[in-house]
Amino acid sequence: MIYNETKLTVRYGETDQMGVVYHANYAVYFEVGRTEWLREFGLSYREMEAEGIMLPVVSLTVNYKNSARYDDVVKVKTTLKKMPTASIEFEYELRNESDILLATGNTILAFIDVEKNRPTRCPKYLLDKLQNYSL
Repeated sequence: MIYNETKLTVRYGETDQMGVVYHANYAVYFEVGRTEWLREFGLSYREMEAEGIMLPVVSLTVNYKNSARYDDVVKVKTTLKKMPTASIEFEYELRNESDILLATGNTILAFIDVEKNRPTRCPKYLLDKLQNYSL
């Protein structure tokens, strides 16, 4: 399984008056997980964009289990669900320091050729980096 674990601390501005993380911020936490997942494999969004590939989110789901709170240290586990084609799919688990499951989620991102503004296949360099891993 190809995954990455990233820790982050919940900031005050991400919470409501009760100190509970506002629901939309879970999507931001998932993005942090994706970014670090790519970085672990020697890639970055910036490099992909410089090479003419964009990765817009085309699907996002979040299942809330327990509340994340201000100043919690949370761990985002980001897992590649299957080998990428014209899209790439990730699953997420968000847990607190007590290992309590806070949320699960899924995103699908499309590979878009910027010049053509059309979907394209996953770049070969990414597939090459993933070929030694089993899903």
